[in-house]
Amino acid sequence: MVARKFLVHYSDSTFDVDYDIDDGFEVFKFQLFSLTSIPPDEQKILKGDDHRVISDDSDLVAALTNELKLVSLDEEDKNKQQELSSSSNSGSAAKENAVNLISDEELARRLQAEEETLMFQQFMASDQSEHMDQRLRPYLNQVQMYEDPARQEAARKTVPFEELEEKALVSLAKEGNFKPSKSDQDHAFLLQLLFWFKESFRWVNAPPCDGCARDTVNQGMGAALPSEIQYGATRVELYRCSNCSRITRFPRYNDPLKLLETRRGRCGEWANCFTLYCRAFGYESRLILDFTDHVWTECFSQFLGRWMHLDPCERTYDKPLLYEKGWGKKLDYVIAIAKDGVYDVTKRYTRKWLEVLSRRNIVTEPVLSATISNITKDVRRSYTPEVISLLEDRDRKELEEIERGLGSSNDSSVSLPGRQSGDKEWRISRSEIGSNEDSSFSCSSCPVRLCVDEHVTKIYNAFFSTFSQFLENSLPKGRVVEILKILKEILVDLKTLPYKTRRTSINPFVLHLLPYFDELIDALSLRSEIDTNEEVYICLADDPVKTSLALPVVLDALDDIILYLNKCDDLTKDLLSFPLVRLHRIHSGSVLATGEELPFGIATSAFDGLRASKWEEPNGAKGCWIMYKLADNQTHELVAYDIMSANDAPERDPMDWVVEGSNDGGTSWHVLDRRASQVFENRFERKLFEVRSEGFVCNFFRFRFLAVKDVQSNSRLQLGCIDLYARNSPK
Repeated sequence: MVARKFLVHYSDSTFDVDYDIDDGFEVFKFQLFSLTSIPPDEQKILKGDDHRVISDDSDLVAALTNELKLVSLDEEDKNKQQELSSSSNSGSAAKENAVNLISDEELARRLQAEEETLMFQQFMASDQSEHMDQRLRPYLNQVQMYEDPARQEAARKTVPFEELEEKALVSLAKEGNFKPSKSDQDHAFLLQLLFWFKESFRWVNAPPCDGCARDTVNQGMGAALPSEIQYGATRVELYRCSNCSRITRFPRYNDPLKLLETRRGRCGEWANCFTLYCRAFGYESRLILDFTDHVWTECFSQFLGRWMHLDPCERTYDKPLLYEKGWGKKLDYVIAIAKDGVYDVTKRYTRKWLEVLSRRNIVTEPVLSATISNITKDVRRSYTPEVISLLEDRDRKELEEIERGLGSSNDSSVSLPGRQSGDKEWRISRSEIGSNEDSSFSCSSCPVRLCVDEHVTKIYNAFFSTFSQFLENSLPKGRVVEILKILKEILVDLKTLPYKTRRTSINPFVLHLLPYFDELIDALSLRSEIDTNEEVYICLADDPVKTSLALPVVLDALDDIILYLNKCDDLTKDLLSFPLVRLHRIHSGSVLATGEELPFGIATSAFDGLRASKWEEPNGAKGCWIMYKLADNQTHELVAYDIMSANDAPERDPMDWVVEGSNDGGTSWHVLDRRASQVFENRFERKLFEVRSEGFVCNFFRFRFLAVKDVQSNSRLQLGCIDLYARNSPK
């Protein structure tokens, strides 16, 4: 164990920070966050003597000085951008801007290596400029189909727009953004469109038999019928049924209008149809051709200010290194085809440019550039000078962004999986399964995330008022369960209604029940109203997104309560406590973890009160931690907590753990609770644990999970949620 005290200088302040190697470097950075409000992922720590970067535990242990300097990367980036803003906007200036961030020695080495590779390419590349031109131009007709108003309207009609809009707004609200800008909303909706498309489109390895729906075996190619050629299916695969010997045809349609109907295919059909959807909702979109046989989409994100990679087959966005780093692809040419031109975007998808360059042997780089430029000029021939100027300006900015990305290491902490779409044998045959078929989109340097969960606490507290009234009126348990089921039916009905106009009538026979739920209805941002016909309705009282956020929580809570009551003999005052009533739940803190699954297993999912989400630590089976920092310098005495198992994979359930608290911002820790050999018998099972460490007031909590149920066959830890309960209101 190594324990030291460091003097950390930031701006005009100096802080004493204790460091213990057993806690780890991330905890050290989290301590700095608590003192300076600089999130760990935005910190740059330098040695005080020679200003070398401290990047891990070994650097801290080896540091000869106890003085460190803390720099905010956000401020540093702004300074660099100011320096770069005076540079030329030409293509060569883009490269100069990128290399300004590396040493002269490294720059010289890279330029020399690139020059040698280009010279070698002169001998290897064929003079096939006409072939390259002929290969790219047909796709211009493809992308022009996305501009057809009839096709766009047909696409929009198949999308549950309001459902996706609601999900997009809820996703923003979970990040604390209840008043998003248009670019925020557009970005969030695009992601929901991607997720929905993955669930609505079907991957075809071999189509099921048209006769008996059994498995089929490929029999080669067949001649296309006129009805198939009409929708661009010049290729037709034939499959024989293993059961009835019937031949099933699989036309490879190129017209996205037909794909809206069939909703099946491989990557070509997926990207083709999804790009139409993107254009149908107004996103600037491009079809991306990977010459090593894959196709996906790019959209211009106003939110990010750049083009964003989207792969509908993999339900993946903004992970351009997926193919090289995850699948293990040996890329050569990655070309974007858009309504306004053709673009070589290969450098966006590689960090091994020299290797890629050595494989680009169809034409030389100057010939490729000239071919793309000529095609783009032809496409833009009818454009006005003003439009061309805007496009050229955007082209220059993209080139700068791509050049900067070549030397970036921002994505080094994210592990990328092998290919997920297609059956295993097919993926293996293409060498796209990656180094670990069980890997996933995980992040080993999880950023600090804010919990937006005050509504969960309000809902839990509201049940105390409800059950107090039940007791005052001496209602028997059976009647209480019946009333709760009636409430659940009303709320389920509300949840199925359009989120902007939620409003449902109340049966006159249950009107007398409403007073029991006044506080709960208010916690859901709902209210009751009487219309001119004296009918009573439950309707929205505030921002509809707040109701969208809260409804799933209360429905899950009702399920838990009804299940618990069914196990009880009767309703007594003793039940106005855990686990039936969970008062003083801690909320609105910030969270940091050793790792998380992106984007559906992030750390804040451990505190959102929902069954539908979970925190997943891809490398947590043998040990991991998650820390919770209280909001607004609050302090609490922890009296209980509960943990809920996740939706699947019991082998990933936590089994052994330690709960610790800190009253000095995470510098030192006090053990509050230890548990071993815990077993969750069911999915979504809640276990309540009381804390015996009375009187210890904390502003930080840390769960150190030591092992999961099955450590031998599984590398992951996952849990549905954690709820922390204080003795009383914050101090």
